Amino acid sequence: MIPVRYNLRSLVVRKATTAATSLGIALVVFVLAASMMLVSGIDRTLGAAGRADNAIVLRRGSDAELNSIIDVQKVGLVAAAPGVATAGGGPAVAGEIVVVATMNKVGGEGFTNVLIRGVTERSASLRGALTVVEGRAPSPGADEVMIGKQIRGRFPGVDLGQSFELKKNRAVKVVGVFTDGGSSHESEVWGDVELIRSSFGRAGVVSGVRVRLTSPAAFDAFKQSVEGDKNLGFEALRETAFLEKQSEGLRAFVTALGASIAFFFSVGAMIGAMITMYASIANRRREIGTLRALGFPRWQILLSFLIESITLALAGGALGAGAATALKLVSFSMMNFSTWSEMVFTFQPTPGILGGAMAFAGVMGLVGGFFPALAAARTSPVVAMKG
Repeated sequence: MIPVRYNLRSLVVRKATTAATSLGIALVVFVLAASMMLVSGIDRTLGAAGRADNAIVLRRGSDAELNSIIDVQKVGLVAAAPGVATAGGGPAVAGEIVVVATMNKVGGEGFTNVLIRGVTERSASLRGALTVVEGRAPSPGADEVMIGKQIRGRFPGVDLGQSFELKKNRAVKVVGVFTDGGSSHESEVWGDVELIRSSFGRAGVVSGVRVRLTSPAAFDAFKQSVEGDKNLGFEALRETAFLEKQSEGLRAFVTALGASIAFFFSVGAMIGAMITMYASIANRRREIGTLRALGFPRWQILLSFLIESITLALAGGALGAGAATALKLVSFSMMNFSTWSEMVFTFQPTPGILGGAMAFAGVMGLVGGFFPALAAARTSPVVAMKG
């Protein structure tokens, strides 16, 4: 068997071409891993806000809280449904209103939409991980809000102790900063439901009703009860399923974009690896002829050059995957297509993503090196020694 150190020595000798090809493959792996990590971050951000024992009630036909309208008087009907848990002496139910406000970015970098949520005193308890990390929660009826950690300082006045206009001529003061386990709520502004209603002309309505159930198994009975009266026009969803549905559009966009870029880059990288291997074979014809003359069969020469190509690709893959891992420290804002508001995500590397990216690098090395390796295996020892 041809020693692997023969291939490693060859790669070291050809420093320039080895480095160029490895960097090309590293770029492909970086793009692929980064897009997969962003998708993982989207899933984590939106999924972290959901609980298996929570349900959300919307107006039938609405695909998001933003376009759902429910009369406040009907919230009591939801609270009376079977399976609703109790908290603090009453049903664990919160009728919330969701609107979108346009805000200028810090530094004059344009503007974007920010999701504003009107909440009740029970809203925080329906999010298991929500914690006010600085300041306090806004007082009911006061012109006060608290902000998610991810949007702190991203807009003028959106920071603890500062003020900004929620609506024209309606200034509010930021009295608290909260976290929620990295969920999408950290990209929102929360204020008292009455404040948001009056500011945006939504008197007497809520966007949706969040409910804590006695257990995940209680959902079916709860759903049947709230959807049974067709005149109410309610639709009940598990909170986890609802949030998963909200991420579909953004997830599909990022996946398609990353896959498209990685595909075209990978074609270029494989062509580069193929050219590198063909050039290597052309410069090593005497070596190949000597190997054949020493009795090494064609399949061993084919395997030897494939190992060389795959090793080259894996070296580039390791470099690209390592660089992609550093993106964990980077936050990234994108428009959520369901709410049409800006949401901040982080890249989430996982062993599966990094392993998949490395496997893809190995495949690129295999495909890019196969035909050059086949050409080397078919080299006639007599012709090679004459060359």
